[in-house]
Amino acid sequence: MDPRTAPALREALVAAGFTHDRVAEVLGPRAHDALSRNETAPGRARTRGGSPVETLVRLFLLQSPVSSVDAERALPGLVDRLAVDGMLERSVGEVAARIDCRPCTVARGADGHDDEHLWVVSDPTPGLDGGPQRVGTDHVLGISPASTSLAQLTIREPVGSALDLGTGCGVQALHLAQHARRVVATDVNARALAVTRFNAALNQVELDVRDGSFFEPVRGERFDLIVTNPPFVISPARQRAGERLVYRDSGLPGDRVVEDIVRTAPRHLNPGGWCQVLANWVIERDRPWDERLAEWLPERHDALVVQREVLDPAAYVELWLKDAGRHGGPDYLERYDTWLSWFDDQGVEGIGFGWINLHAVDADEPRTELLSWPYDVEQPIAPAVHSWGRSARTVAAGISPDDHLAARADVVQETRGPVGVEDPETIVLRQQLGFRRARTADTVEAALVGACDGDLPVGAILDAVAMLLEADPVATRAAYLPAVAELVAEGFLQSATS
Repeated sequence: MDPRTAPALREALVAAGFTHDRVAEVLGPRAHDALSRNETAPGRARTRGGSPVETLVRLFLLQSPVSSVDAERALPGLVDRLAVDGMLERSVGEVAARIDCRPCTVARGADGHDDEHLWVVSDPTPGLDGGPQRVGTDHVLGISPASTSLAQLTIREPVGSALDLGTGCGVQALHLAQHARRVVATDVNARALAVTRFNAALNQVELDVRDGSFFEPVRGERFDLIVTNPPFVISPARQRAGERLVYRDSGLPGDRVVEDIVRTAPRHLNPGGWCQVLANWVIERDRPWDERLAEWLPERHDALVVQREVLDPAAYVELWLKDAGRHGGPDYLERYDTWLSWFDDQGVEGIGFGWINLHAVDADEPRTELLSWPYDVEQPIAPAVHSWGRSARTVAAGISPDDHLAARADVVQETRGPVGVEDPETIVLRQQLGFRRARTADTVEAALVGACDGDLPVGAILDAVAMLLEADPVATRAAYLPAVAELVAEGFLQSATS
């Protein structure tokens, strides 16, 4: 891939209207959903018109050959040039793609807008329509559920510097470039670095692309934000020569790669910086998952670890053998048995998947929360993670009766009980956004949250509630100030100045 070709390709993509929203419109919900399952038949039926955008969808997303006439119309003056660069392949009367070129929108920023278009080039998606799943050891993965998850997790506040560790096709680095003045992207895969450089040129952004393993290329440097979707697949370190898939296999045993990143990242964070990791981790037999991960977490850093899913070892082995194209192969059962036996020998009860967020606050008493949360969350989750960081510092400073707090705008109150009774049996406070937490509250807590609008200090509100309930104000303050701290920590209340 020659980055000098990228400006002309970009011009053609723009002229064709090859954007995320337009492609979704062309495909329609059924074909779009089918493509997410690697099925192209509904998409082929929707793209027979021969327009430039339909041709590009067939060529790059459905990996279907198109006529030379249609290809020239969609990519005027570019077909031969892209063929020379190895991105297209010509045959008699037809053109086929040797790459995937996928439009997307930039991950939403702090203001919640989604108005910047990107294009991400990668290797073709394997396994379309049940075809061969095997990929090369240096395969460059494109936009995937994992990369989308990390993009939704990443805090989008403006920063001076950001690091995309293990960049792959560069999709995270492209997102980071929208809100970071300087972005460094690293990888050990030479093909991935070439693809990232091309994608940077295609999207007209500046990236500092470096070759090297993990933090080696940035030795001695610090960043305001580090994001990584590392090669976290948990497997024995022993692999047959030439079989390690660089995008998913680190070559380290177990979850060592994630542990090393979590332990090392703090040395590369500026004060106030964040490190956000998409990860798998081992759940050992007869040991709580959070107890083990807590040992990895750095001192003087706030840490939010969220376990989103747990897989049985057998299901995990099946998932990644299929990902490698081994399902149904002559040695499938042997590989399955070897991997599963290794899990048994290591005492692995399950595999956790989730998010690790580190915040460099340099605190004597940092806040650490390890949360098992398999429930639906509002995406992108990044604003909720950022809010968690702010609440951690508010709670660490201590909740005072003089503090002015405000209920989060999305918090609603639900009451349950027989119809017509004066007092409900149960009051539940529920968040509509972020983690969507729910909390059972008593009358005082519900009244407090309802009255917190930032005008009165929390002590005065508690005094007023005590008077209404004919309770002792001093005792009410003593009893409920700790509950106020919990409401702040869980995101129901926030500083009125936030």
